[in-house]
Amino acid sequence: MIWVMITIAVIVIVFLIINIVDMNRFTVRKYRVESEKIKAPCTIVFLSDLHDKSYGRRNAKLIREIDEIGPDLVLCGGDMMVASPGKKNENAIALVKDLAEKYPMFYAFGNHEYRAELYPDKYGTMFQDYMSAIGECNIKFLRNTSAYDEEESLYISGLEIEREYYKRFKTYPMAEDYVQGKLGEACETKFHIVMAHNPEYFQRYAQYGADLYLSGHIHGGVVRLPFVGGCASPAIRFFPKYSDGLYKLNGKKMIVSCGLGSHTIPIRIFNPGELTVISLKPAFDADTKE
Repeated sequence: MIWVMITIAVIVIVFLIINIVDMNRFTVRKYRVESEKIKAPCTIVFLSDLHDKSYGRRNAKLIREIDEIGPDLVLCGGDMMVASPGKKNENAIALVKDLAEKYPMFYAFGNHEYRAELYPDKYGTMFQDYMSAIGECNIKFLRNTSAYDEEESLYISGLEIEREYYKRFKTYPMAEDYVQGKLGEACETKFHIVMAHNPEYFQRYAQYGADLYLSGHIHGGVVRLPFVGGCASPAIRFFPKYSDGLYKLNGKKMIVSCGLGSHTIPIRIFNPGELTVISLKPAFDADTKE
């Protein structure tokens, strides 16, 4: 019996060490996407689910890595902040402001930005303070709106969905015309990117008709196991269908980032933070993951 207890204790300690290490490191994951709609090569850094995490003082390690990549665009896919009473979100603010000074930035909201604004009785002026801090930066905020990046010839949208689509334990059905009702018609003449924070609704996204969807929210499945992938989602659903990587449906693509931080339950096992880099290329070949 004593050996069983010792074995269990050792396993627990090992997993605790792995969690501490993975909570405080990030990897760079690269994708290559090719399309006849892409007019010139373009490098995108996609940030998601920072949750006010800091890699080094004021995210110096993360900023240094991004500067080495030298992206043409930085896209923020939501949950850069944490909706938690009393939270100042200073790390998120510092990172966003620093990057916005160097790179064109488009920012779509996740459920935490949305929630902080929706419930002022709980979060006070958190949302207003956050937006006041970054609102004067050179950032295009996409809240069910779209923008055309003339320099890169890209059409970029940010889809913001209501709180029922983030409910725990239950999947709330999404109408077939929901995305179109939020964003209008998909752009057929330009390469169209949609930042859609919750990847669970990829089937509906693909029906909308944009070329590439960028999501996060699932945190890589929290715990990642070989041959299994992500084990759980923030909605408390096990083995989520879309937890990380590149997915294809009806000729449309979705890249799901494992995200950079965590919240509520600080767990990331075999699942370090992820800095997502997407290389857009003008070609006709199939997409490949590097």
